[in-house]
Amino acid sequence: MTDDSLERRDAAAGVLGAATVATGLIAGAFYVFACAVMPALARSDDRVFIEVMRNINEVIQNPVFFLGFLGALALTAVAAWQSRGTPDRWWVLAGFAAYALAFLVTVTVNVPLNNGLADAGDPARIADPAAVRDRFEDTWVAWNVVRALLSTLALACLAGALLRHRRPQASAYLASAAGSSARR
Repeated sequence: MTDDSLERRDAAAGVLGAATVATGLIAGAFYVFACAVMPALARSDDRVFIEVMRNINEVIQNPVFFLGFLGALALTAVAAWQSRGTPDRWWVLAGFAAYALAFLVTVTVNVPLNNGLADAGDPARIADPAAVRDRFEDTWVAWNVVRALLSTLALACLAGALLRHRRPQASAYLASAAGSSARR
């Protein structure tokens, strides 16, 4: 391999590594909601549930979260493009497809549900908080589990690609005197 192709391979490994980390962070966020946040909120009364979910939905819209959420998609897309023609491309493409589906679930299901909860108004003034919660909770929780599973699958695929994306090592035999004479 030439120095230029090794530099491109190292850069591609860096992008793939960053995509893997960003995807892992988002998978972890969805996992924590599935395993802890939503089960804890399920124990709350309707008004508390609505208020806390509205607060979460407001504060999660910040640059740090968006960097990971959008960065995972963008970095994985770049990693998929960089991996074309390599043996690990199928792992990267599978990771991209799984994360793209998780992203799609988020923007088409979870975010509209969040917006509907916000549109319900001040939790203290909602006439029927149980009905508002009923329209939100079960659907949001179920689709959060789907996106947690998809993003975890994406993470596993990207980690698999990263493991396969090792710099090729010169054979110790071929580098030896015996190997050198065998190549002639």
